[in-house]
Amino acid sequence: MGICLFAGGKTLALATMSFTLSWTHSVEKVEWKETWRATPEGLLLERASVKGSGAGMEPGEGARLMDGWWIWTPGLAPQPRLTLAASGATVSPWTLCYGDDCVQIGAQSSAPAVIEQCPDPT
Repeated sequence: MGICLFAGGKTLALATMSFTLSWTHSVEKVEWKETWRATPEGLLLERASVKGSGAGMEPGEGARLMDGWWIWTPGLAPQPRLTLAASGATVSPWTLCYGDDCVQIGAQSSAPAVIEQCPDPT
């Protein structure tokens, strides 16, 4: 099992069970990061971090401030997939990092990108 990214009519299979998704909030211009892990139940959001706060950027319950980042553990149930808009008109693209590798998503206008567990090869 690994993570698959479906974007721009292509599929990228990532040899990883976890990844970090980051972006800059389009209004507040503040960086946001989420750490996700593949589980048998779906994609689990393990940690969220926001560098500051503002409209739509409120830190979650139990957040603690560390090195300028509000960090917390969201209580979101595992998700079957993540669907990311790709307007090309936001402040920054999405950045998906796994290990030492990163991929930018949504820098150009296109269909939404989808992140989900790769199907079993059987």
